[in-house]
Amino acid sequence: MLERYELETFLVLAEELHFGRTGERLGVSTGRVSQTVKKLERRFGTPLFARTSRSVALTPVGRRLYEDVLPAHRQLRAAVERATEAGRGAHGSLRAGFGTPWDAELLTAAAEALRRDRPGCEVSVREVPLDGGVRPVLDGDLDIQLAAFPVREPGLTTGPVAVRDDRVLLLPASHPLAGRTALGLEDLAGLPLITTEGAHPRHWLDHHYPRRTPSGAPIPRGPVAATWQEVLSHVTAGRGVTPGAARGARYHPRPGIAYVPLRDAPPLEYGLVWPAAAESALIRTFVAAVGTVREE
Repeated sequence: MLERYELETFLVLAEELHFGRTGERLGVSTGRVSQTVKKLERRFGTPLFARTSRSVALTPVGRRLYEDVLPAHRQLRAAVERATEAGRGAHGSLRAGFGTPWDAELLTAAAEALRRDRPGCEVSVREVPLDGGVRPVLDGDLDIQLAAFPVREPGLTTGPVAVRDDRVLLLPASHPLAGRTALGLEDLAGLPLITTEGAHPRHWLDHHYPRRTPSGAPIPRGPVAATWQEVLSHVTAGRGVTPGAARGARYHPRPGIAYVPLRDAPPLEYGLVWPAAAESALIRTFVAAVGTVREE
């Protein structure tokens, strides 16, 4: 059984490959690092590091040991941190982002509930432009975001679906299809589709702005918009059409725009995303608050 100081000495030296830097990180002398490593090697009966006057390298056995114990060590540290956070309780400040007005209402209600129930918590809420994607979370400008799925970016944790809505097609009110009670994805053939680009990956764009109908007919690209106000302006001006959420008709009513249901399109889904490496008691508490508010 490895003692804690032995395990940490081995892992740090495996990362630094330098006895002096390892001692500095651990706050011990170089001699103490060397003694600990020799003790481990005697216990295992084989060298863990190949050492010369100029370099330090892991032996094959040392490399295997490092790869085997590192995940367990990280899990143990995470468990200790979670237990410590649970003992202290959620506290601190959180920056949350939204992309639609209904997402803003949900986040604001959850933030208010959190402040009421946990006075040590503060959540600020701000808008993310349509072309922003989840870049604010990836760049560290936000701690958590209510984003349109799918989100598959590495390093992000996705919560459950918080908002689900049917899809509609936004058309100019004067368009021949605007009077229909419902449309299908095949009706998109030949219609210039107003899209966004920005920080969104290709799979997200194809999910929200398909390039072909189910039968393979091409859907041409229309103007590119960075915000929903630009989208609405393009539709009103007759420059194209665009898919959207059904509740958008309540939040963005315009006399020049018709919202027609897309009967065979999958629903739109929105959920919370946050950096996996930055998960905390506060984030978990806020995620729970969003779920509670949504169910009320």
